[in-house]
Amino acid sequence: MSRIVMRFTGVGGQGVLLAGEIFAAAKIKDGGFGVKTATYTSQVRGGPTVVDIQLDDKEIFYPYAIDGQIDFMLSVADVSYQQFKNGVREGGTIVIEPNLVHPTDEDRKKWNIVEIPIITIAKEEVGNVITQSVVALAIANTYTNALDEELLVSTMLSKVPPRFHELNKKAYELGKKYATEAMANV
Repeated sequence: MSRIVMRFTGVGGQGVLLAGEIFAAAKIKDGGFGVKTATYTSQVRGGPTVVDIQLDDKEIFYPYAIDGQIDFMLSVADVSYQQFKNGVREGGTIVIEPNLVHPTDEDRKKWNIVEIPIITIAKEEVGNVITQSVVALAIANTYTNALDEELLVSTMLSKVPPRFHELNKKAYELGKKYATEAMANV
């Protein structure tokens, strides 16, 4: 596998940090190298948040994603999308929550913008808005094919209490389904 560089953006409280942590932990379990770096404001909830994730079979010597080398971004908050979108390489894929993120026409020309209602899926189809980070995890892995799905799901389940396993499995499956459908409609 060559290096995969992803970015998740949102606001504090949306679970983007957890999604990054799961990707990095799963890659390490797989015998590779995974690094996540997070930037967020001092606001506990509502402040812009960005998590950069690097996954590689070779050692990663610099922990920060370099602007212009990010292959994939997922954003669930407009304030963070606007602040961090320019790190994505031209032609890269950006998945957005269309109810909250508003790309410009220039953005749509520069990047492959994909609209998937991540929060709506978590809230209405899974039945728990907190699972939006798992929906996002599934979408990101479906687009990037970064990790073996079984490994990623088992790592994700190790981070949540057993009573929430079925709920999180459902969230993962729905995220994967929506991402697969979006990829087929390109």
